Amino acid sequence: MLATTLTLGDRQVDVTHRALVMGVLNRTPDSFYDKGATFAFDAFLRRAEQLVGDGADLLDVGGVKAGPGPEVTEAEELERVVPAVAALRERFDVPVSVDTWRASVARACYAEGAVVGNDISGFADPDYLPAAAEHGATVVATHIRLAPRVPDPDPVYADLVGEVETALLERAARAQAVGLGASRVVLDAGLDLGKTAEQSLALLRASDRLAAHGHPLLLSASNKTFLGVVLGLELDERGPASLAATALGVTLGCRLVRVHDVKGSRQVCDVLAAISEASGP
Repeated sequence: MLATTLTLGDRQVDVTHRALVMGVLNRTPDSFYDKGATFAFDAFLRRAEQLVGDGADLLDVGGVKAGPGPEVTEAEELERVVPAVAALRERFDVPVSVDTWRASVARACYAEGAVVGNDISGFADPDYLPAAAEHGATVVATHIRLAPRVPDPDPVYADLVGEVETALLERAARAQAVGLGASRVVLDAGLDLGKTAEQSLALLRASDRLAAHGHPLLLSASNKTFLGVVLGLELDERGPASLAATALGVTLGCRLVRVHDVKGSRQVCDVLAAISEASGP
């Protein structure tokens, strides 16, 4: 059964027909996409204003990139993201998500008004889910084969979709065991996270299967490596392919799309919602 509601703080959002657009905001000097363009605080806030103006339903703030790179200490991550979350909540009436796998960082951001913890590690920190439960936050349960920041160039699965599905449901069960309802537990197949390009394509194609468990399904495909590998595209050439992946994912049941191009993705999601809601003769 497809999820019909996503909880964002005190908001209950109907996602029966309409997918929400999550705008990516990086407070990192080495992001794979923008190479630190929004690391400076003023640039970060200008980008946030643009994303809100383009129609973002929520904003996702990250202070450490997912891939390998220089170590970022807990103190550094806190310094990057906590003031950023506070500034967003002060300026915009848009829910804020924090992209972190550290429970301490998530908890500090919840205290400043964040309502989602987007954890690509799959809740590796044992305090992550209790922190979310304490603050009534929503969490994103992501599949990753190894761990964030760890290279995984040749991943092997005996049953790709089945293994990812099983892992996601186990993580969702852990979240529900601490009191998070189904509408507060979002699933993410983790495209590119310990997957080859072909494996990421297969998981995107299986979105309907992963969306059938009653939890909102998040799609994070925007400008990712698998699109570049499949089509031979450089990073700055993947915009149309990203929108195509978004359209397919939403059609197959994804109800939250994490993107860089909020304006284009907003149009994709809106037209698909209009089609879904259209009454026949």
